[in-house]
Amino acid sequence: MIETVLSLLEVSIWSGIAAVGFAILFNIPKKAIITVFLLAFGAGFIKFILLGFHSNIILASLTAASFVGLASMPLAHRIHLPPVVFAIPAVIPMIPGYFAYETVLSIMSFIFIEVDISKKTILMQAIFSNGFTMLFILISLTIGVSLPLLLLRKSTVKKIN
Repeated sequence: MIETVLSLLEVSIWSGIAAVGFAILFNIPKKAIITVFLLAFGAGFIKFILLGFHSNIILASLTAASFVGLASMPLAHRIHLPPVVFAIPAVIPMIPGYFAYETVLSIMSFIFIEVDISKKTILMQAIFSNGFTMLFILISLTIGVSLPLLLLRKSTVKKIN
């Protein structure tokens, strides 16, 4: 139990550190760095706790990205910066690099290496499975971040405070 909690906290901290790295790369203001870390930490915590409960990775990514989109609005109003400054770097660590890598690796093996038809069928299944998983995770990240930013305008955020 304690190992699981520590593992969850470790992954969440690494998500925050990765987001801070992207935030520094994007040259955001210094006063926003702690906020980016906290948003990415929260998103990583939500995503990996849902994955721990055997939730679908697409749904977990959508939920975590929605948290970032919703939380970035009042934080942006409080710190006087656009919400995109917080939202984009906080979501970048959730981009599905593993599924993209496996898709490209399967495509390369399918085209250049494999000659056996039965193995090509397995590679084709891997291409579609990993490719569509990657695509739907990217779509869920996009919807999760952008929908709250589009629906909650500045006037509605002022009503929250």
